[in-house]
Amino acid sequence: MVERIAYAAEGWGVGELIFEQARLAWHELPRPGDRGVGVHLHHSLVERLVAYFAGERDSFGDVELELDWCTAFQRAVLETMRSISYGETATYGEVAALAGHPNAQRAVGSVCAANRFPLLVPCHRVVAANGVGPYGSLGSEYKRRLLELEHASL
Repeated sequence: MVERIAYAAEGWGVGELIFEQARLAWHELPRPGDRGVGVHLHHSLVERLVAYFAGERDSFGDVELELDWCTAFQRAVLETMRSISYGETATYGEVAALAGHPNAQRAVGSVCAANRFPLLVPCHRVVAANGVGPYGSLGSEYKRRLLELEHASL
């Protein structure tokens, strides 16, 4: 069974959660505008996400994710990213080394680009050695805004 839940985060826009068999399968970050989907606020993860966007700390480490699609390398990178604390950052190279694959920083970037769970697998905390770095279709300014929300040093 697939369940889709839209949520609104004040000042950020509307995001969406997609659950399969009660496990989170996909998370879309909020974007400005109405996506034409009814917004639900009475789901524990929605409440936590809305609180996060209002400035409340949350690791989301207890949220079960659907990771059956991952290779062993992808899973190691995702688990490493989940261990980066709120307000902290790590470079792509550091994540590669911590995941057991030194010199695989470009591959880490590919895992970040394919990340289905932004915030829950906080790829926004993975930065380039010389700056913030990209953040998919949302762009580096959105990534910078998330890092500023967490008071991360850049």
